[in-house]
Amino acid sequence: MATTKYTPRLQAKYKSEVVPALMKKFGYKTVMECPRLVKICLNQGVKGATSDKKLIDDALNEMTNISGQKAVPTLSTKDISNFKLRKAMPIGCRVTLRRENMFDFLDRFVAVSLPRVRDFKGINEKSFDGRGNYTMGVTEQIIFPEINIDKVNRISGMDITFVTTARTNEEAYELLKELGMPFKNIKKDNN
Repeated sequence: MATTKYTPRLQAKYKSEVVPALMKKFGYKTVMECPRLVKICLNQGVKGATSDKKLIDDALNEMTNISGQKAVPTLSTKDISNFKLRKAMPIGCRVTLRRENMFDFLDRFVAVSLPRVRDFKGINEKSFDGRGNYTMGVTEQIIFPEINIDKVNRISGMDITFVTTARTNEEAYELLKELGMPFKNIKKDNN
């Protein structure tokens, strides 16, 4: 009996809808020229982690639940006596998502988590870095449905970076917009 391989919805959408739309808009000659999403990096700094080790464990568990992949602690690189910080102390956590996990996270993030943000009017389109990567901040981790609000000790945010192979901000913007990212409509149409 043959089993079918699982393909995330957004990955199938990328191949069937996004690539043809980008090829038409930018005039690419081959499919390989089309920009693609390489990875999504989630990063969270934990305030007060130097004094309370339990905060790091809570952050690691939350980040693991949100991403569906085991989070790793980020360690300090040098000693800073004013902050009571020693080299190699855990001060945050991070996760790098690729392939199926990346597309699953992006689908949940756009369809479920972002609409749960209070007074949400779209995400800012000015956070591109000039090399086709987009970084945004989330102020509360409770927008993710995987987090049980009753078990949250403290509200904390995180940074999410979308790394693409796009060469320009415009290509990356079109790629993420086609994948469903709800950017604000700042540009006024004179039609």
